Amino acid sequence: MRQGHQSWVFPSKPVILGHAAIGGPFEAQGPLAEDFDTLHGDLMIGQESWEKAEKVLLEEACSKAIEKAGLAKEQINFLLAGDLMNQIISASFSARTLAIPFLGIFGACSTAMEGLALAAQLVDSQAADCVLAATSSHNGAAEKQYRYPTEYGSQKPPTAQWTVTGAGAAVVGNKGKGLRIAGATIGRVVDMGMTDPFNMGAAMAPAALSTIETHFRDFQLPHDHYDLVVTGDLGKVGHAILSELLPKHNVMVPLQRYIDCGKLIYGDNPNVWSGGSGCGCVATVTYGHLLRRMSAGEWKRMLVVATGALLSPISYQQGESIPCVAHAVAIESE
Repeated sequence: MRQGHQSWVFPSKPVILGHAAIGGPFEAQGPLAEDFDTLHGDLMIGQESWEKAEKVLLEEACSKAIEKAGLAKEQINFLLAGDLMNQIISASFSARTLAIPFLGIFGACSTAMEGLALAAQLVDSQAADCVLAATSSHNGAAEKQYRYPTEYGSQKPPTAQWTVTGAGAAVVGNKGKGLRIAGATIGRVVDMGMTDPFNMGAAMAPAALSTIETHFRDFQLPHDHYDLVVTGDLGKVGHAILSELLPKHNVMVPLQRYIDCGKLIYGDNPNVWSGGSGCGCVATVTYGHLLRRMSAGEWKRMLVVATGALLSPISYQQGESIPCVAHAVAIESE
């Protein structure tokens, strides 16, 4: 049911029955490597193209999440999935393989939490018993589409980020044991007039602020309610900006409880510039590292705020600014 102006509360608290994270060779070198279910040593994953490799990542994440939920794919009512590719081809072609009724979604890098929020809404409203939410990205595919082919070797500024090669998926059900989804806040599109596609963190930080501010207002929660507040892929630049914006807007989230997936996934590796990005960033960190630690009892309540820059190669080439959005999902331990 609706809570406040742009949030949902889920009285039944749908359960995350199974979740999985799949990564590539670069992710295998990062500090979160042990939290992936599968890591590939070949960026092509034995395929003919980056795009086909990404499809395999997404299919593996979906299959592993279903397996960990103890279900057969025939028991999944709907698949909600999206990615960064034109016409979300990674998701739609994976849906062809999985043969699960499919709803394609696009929120750029916010797609993971958009899908999880919608999955919880379908389950809580009794429109479904089990829903699979998933997303993916691939460094080679995203670079080729949005910027320059990897082979071009273009120089990047310190504000740039490294697109994660990975996929994450979660099965949401109406009964069972596991972490529960308590609520969600659907973000507004925020555009501060930025036009630099190599500075996504600065472009997306205001959208994250808007959604976090709205979430606490809609649910009338104290700012220290969550043990952890996580943003999707603001990276070092966006994380620093949001850390300054929160207290300026009287959102007094304890900064020691605020972390960013883009900073976490590669640690202090200087070769990723400002940090990780892409649909696979928040998806793999959340469905791997964060949920595992939460299941182990490290945190009781967590708010995941996935951020997305809604640009395209066409909009950038036509001189458009970068509109951004952020979607938040509140997850609790039993």
